[in-house]
Amino acid sequence: MLNTPVNHKVKVLTVTGGKGGVGKTSVSLNLAVALGQMGKKVMLFDADLGLANIDVMLGLKVEKNLGHVLRGECDLAEILQRGPHDMLIVPASSGLKEMAELSVEQHAGLIRAFSSLKVDVDYLIVDTAAGISEMVLSFCRAAQDVLMVVCNEPTSIADAYAQMKVLSNDYGVKRFKIIGNQIHTMEEGKVMFQKLVMVVDRFLDATLELVGMIPVDANMRKAIRQRSCVVDLYPSSPASRAFKTLAQRITTWPVPEVAGGHLQFFVENLIGKTGSRE
Repeated sequence: MLNTPVNHKVKVLTVTGGKGGVGKTSVSLNLAVALGQMGKKVMLFDADLGLANIDVMLGLKVEKNLGHVLRGECDLAEILQRGPHDMLIVPASSGLKEMAELSVEQHAGLIRAFSSLKVDVDYLIVDTAAGISEMVLSFCRAAQDVLMVVCNEPTSIADAYAQMKVLSNDYGVKRFKIIGNQIHTMEEGKVMFQKLVMVVDRFLDATLELVGMIPVDANMRKAIRQRSCVVDLYPSSPASRAFKTLAQRITTWPVPEVAGGHLQFFVENLIGKTGSRE
């Protein structure tokens, strides 16, 4: 229920990746749905602010988005959309260059918008843009867990390492949870993960954990064409089983020590980052 203070703790997960096209949004969406199927209350924040597409993937008709909030035309509660399994979706703008290049004042406005939001959720999943923009890095720093989506191709591995390098050296993020996506075999996924571990162990003070491998599955594309999620449309498919296994694992991860009825952990960490730049 919106506008109702809650006292339980909110788990904040940021799903990111150094390279575009690795499937971050599909991973974010299917994880959110899988958690919803388990009875968890989920909010999915489309934080690819300039190229948002979660609403498109679900066939939602969005009249107002985060751009309207930042322009002061409405508050965050007014733009929330209901998705599958009653999840809440925070839609962002698409095709607006200024949304991808927020000023310090606009960044602060985004923080205030989340700070004033009162929602009853167990998990906030933040689907970021690719790369190492200030906004992407801030979202990663603010989350309790950073889920890095990586495909077994040289550019994806190299860009994931580059993103982790900036986060580790400049932002103090020292733990990354790796999700192998579009993996053909378990062995392929393990080899990809070991490539990342070798270079990170050599050059960074950071720890990697392989938390999931999503197999290549033709049903993923079929679900996307039907504006749905594979975990809903093809629940017994290999990708669906992998997402459900990962969602179950996520429920065992520690929650923040401080209650987050107002998404406090996320907001306070964003504020901390913004403040350090002033």
